[in-house]
Amino acid sequence: MFTTIPSFLEEWNNETLSTQRVLDTLTDASLQQRVAPDFRSMGQIAWHIATMIHEMLSQTGLKFDAPEGDEYAPASAKTIADTYRTASAGLAAAIQSQWTDASLAESSELYGALWVNAHTLRFLISHEIHHRGEMIILMRQAGLSVPGIYGPTREYWLERGMQPLV
Repeated sequence: MFTTIPSFLEEWNNETLSTQRVLDTLTDASLQQRVAPDFRSMGQIAWHIATMIHEMLSQTGLKFDAPEGDEYAPASAKTIADTYRTASAGLAAAIQSQWTDASLAESSELYGALWVNAHTLRFLISHEIHHRGEMIILMRQAGLSVPGIYGPTREYWLERGMQPLV
């Protein structure tokens, strides 16, 4: 768990850069990609990532501007990417201005249970990584090039004329 605001912000900033690269790669057409008919579309997953930041962290009492999300994703990949950009920056600014390191040990009621704020922040990042992973599969199915996140991707090696490991 996080014990200082700077430790959270360092990880948050790194992860949001990766998520933003993924979201900025999406196209309007790719938003309809699904792994199977009864599963969320890539647009729905991306919209969930973008709107969950405010939905979850506003329950801790943090106040920050973030576009409100309906249940259904917009048809614009740019709108989703811009919404994420605004929400992730808003969260970082709110935490810096409204919380201290001691706030991380406080608890807030989320989803019918008490969550320690530091745990909520860890969950938010893990939740985002989880859904980003789902999107990477859908991106490949949609024919999009996947940006590197924790290292080079297959697309990276192929673009440089190198044979990726299989």
